[in-house]
Amino acid sequence: MPPDAETLDQASPPTTTLDAIQQRVLWLAVRIVDLANRERAGADGLKVGGHQASSTSVVSIMTSLWFGHLAAGDRVSVKPHASPTFHAIQYLLGNLDREYLSRLREHGGLQAYPSRTKDPDPVDYSTGSVGLGAVAPLFGALMGRYVGAHFGERTAGGRFVSILGDAELDEGNVWEALVEPGTQSLGEVLWIVDLNRQSLDRVVPGVKAASLMRLFAESGWHVVQAKYGRRLQAAFAREGGEALRHHIDAMPNEQYQSLFARSGEELRARFLAGADPAVERLIDDVPDDELGALVLNLGGHDLDVLREAYADADAVTDRPSVVFAYTIKGWGLPIAGDPLNHSQLLTGAQIDALRADLGLTPDTELDRFPGDSSEGRLCAEVAARLVEPADGPATPALTVPAAVGVGGSGALSTQEAFGRVVLRLSRHEGLRERVVTTSPDVATSTNLGGWINKVGVFATEERPEYHEEGHLLRWHESPEGQHIELGISEMNVFMLLGQLGLSAELADELLLPIGTVYDPFVARGLDALIYGLYSGARFVFAGTPSGITLAPEGGAHQSTVTASLGMELPGLVFCEPAYAEAVDWLLCDGLADLTDREHGRSRYLRLSTRAIDQGPFAAAKERLGEERLRADVLAGGYRLIEPSGPPALHLMASGAVLPEVLEAAAVLEHEGAPTVVHDLTSADRLHAGWRAELAEAVHRVRRPAETHQLGRLVPPAERGAPIVTVHDASPHALSWVGSALGCRVLPLGVEAFGQSGTIDDLYREHGLSRDAIVHAGLLALEG
Repeated sequence: MPPDAETLDQASPPTTTLDAIQQRVLWLAVRIVDLANRERAGADGLKVGGHQASSTSVVSIMTSLWFGHLAAGDRVSVKPHASPTFHAIQYLLGNLDREYLSRLREHGGLQAYPSRTKDPDPVDYSTGSVGLGAVAPLFGALMGRYVGAHFGERTAGGRFVSILGDAELDEGNVWEALVEPGTQSLGEVLWIVDLNRQSLDRVVPGVKAASLMRLFAESGWHVVQAKYGRRLQAAFAREGGEALRHHIDAMPNEQYQSLFARSGEELRARFLAGADPAVERLIDDVPDDELGALVLNLGGHDLDVLREAYADADAVTDRPSVVFAYTIKGWGLPIAGDPLNHSQLLTGAQIDALRADLGLTPDTELDRFPGDSSEGRLCAEVAARLVEPADGPATPALTVPAAVGVGGSGALSTQEAFGRVVLRLSRHEGLRERVVTTSPDVATSTNLGGWINKVGVFATEERPEYHEEGHLLRWHESPEGQHIELGISEMNVFMLLGQLGLSAELADELLLPIGTVYDPFVARGLDALIYGLYSGARFVFAGTPSGITLAPEGGAHQSTVTASLGMELPGLVFCEPAYAEAVDWLLCDGLADLTDREHGRSRYLRLSTRAIDQGPFAAAKERLGEERLRADVLAGGYRLIEPSGPPALHLMASGAVLPEVLEAAAVLEHEGAPTVVHDLTSADRLHAGWRAELAEAVHRVRRPAETHQLGRLVPPAERGAPIVTVHDASPHALSWVGSALGCRVLPLGVEAFGQSGTIDDLYREHGLSRDAIVHAGLLALEG
């Protein structure tokens, strides 16, 4: 929501003061990059990099926003290449120590792009991969609405702002988010497009802005233009002004950009090419040395125009707003508008000249404003205004049960077990209120139907139900609902999970988010998943159904690489249980991990619709005891079947292939090869335990202690026996166990796209059948 009138009055400083601040922001942003590249160039010869031109194009946008508009509780995403401008502002506000100004892109210093988890100053949203950081505040606003509906209003302010480059609008994920119905009514959202008409390599061809604005308007957004500055607006009011406006509006980007490098008569001639005679008459009395200041007078560098645009956006509260701010890439620099200025650096002479033009010296160039100056007072006032209350809403200590009691005998799939666990979570008072689920239009087909019937669907306002009584699914939409249903976009779901998973940090209320997606489409949302993990978000998601075990659905819906992805992503624990009670334990453990905001990690459960007999797990539980078995399941694996004698062979498997593995073990036992069957519930945790121990050994130059879970599953006395790994995924995901144990390994898995058929058909074709496993075991024994 917009700030109140009193706050707005406080946030309306004189334009002259703001202009002085924006000039200092410009200098600091440019100098931060310069110091990194010319005065701290690495001995390795690599270019440090940075983006002086991209930073200065948003100097006016960010100065007017921070020093003239933002309130406590607002969240802002800054375009990646404007990182130096952001840090310059934080330095002037006292949120960044001076030493960091010379440490851009240095280890332990300022990151190349804004980072929530790695920068020393307060960053709301990590950015880097274009399009993702831009969209995050949109889903952050949805998270804020949910928190407000369930736990009361958030802190004052509460707007969600994105500053994005115009080239970011080429990214498809932006438009997926724009058309998502769940984001349509979020009036607290403001996007500011830095419309400098340049991408990395070129001037964006044609006149694209008008079509972009239409797309936003047709998607239900409130569109505001900050196109022309006050000087041009005054010219438009004169005779011939409409012709001047039309001439500039119709001018292709390439032609307009070419004006920046011109001056005098050359500029006049190039500008008037193809113009109506009325335009020539209008500017005839404008001196050559003032013409550039007129025709290049864009709204994105007019502080008053920008503040009016923000106020216009705030006045519309029933839908998101976007401000198209026309800017100059490299504004204020001698490289302004150069098509190749994206990574161009000012020379030493140009830096010296800019410093002198701004009235600074080498001794004063990094100083903050004096405290008794109008600029210094404004910086202090803004810093105080943006400080959030230290005593925000306290998140209660949550106790997540070790299990909710899902298990039993008979045949059950892990997907069905997952649905039962989530439903039973609704019975736990104090915990239930913190759980929120989401999915991309696949809630019922991923077994969230029972939960939805119990808790309802979240909507910003009460909506009527049209289903008849007795309908299997009760789709009741209201602000009290705890399931957020999105359209068919995995990118959007992972973006929302990331924002829900940062609720404690961004909205002072801890949520326990659980999402479901079809497992093959985890890869479709991979960018957004990585973004959430990199940002430090914590959430649980189930990828289901998975693998060729999906059978009749066909190869387009059969995942092979997702297990490897889950294991390799930082900040994520990948699990693939085979039995229902293991799902219960792993999911509850994952939710408990979310409450640890410092060390906790997100959780990925790769599940299946294949119902398998729960008897073997019950037998292992009786043999090992519940406490020991649970500890092993959470650690990553346990011995499901013990051999009749000293092991000749180890069969290691994850997930839905366990029935075939058990059958193969029985055959091998009959053939005289005593076989251990290991159920690897989290190859990720097994791998992490081995790697952590190995890294410590390398650091201390001593032999590993061999106390990791995989080492306990296969003690040294049994490592003469070979291993066959079996997985309904790429064999790569489990083939590393041989390196960890020093054993021969024959990995079985899926290395080609599947097709329609029965499970038996596909297991035979891909070498996962009982007979294939037996043959692999015999071959391993011969080897």
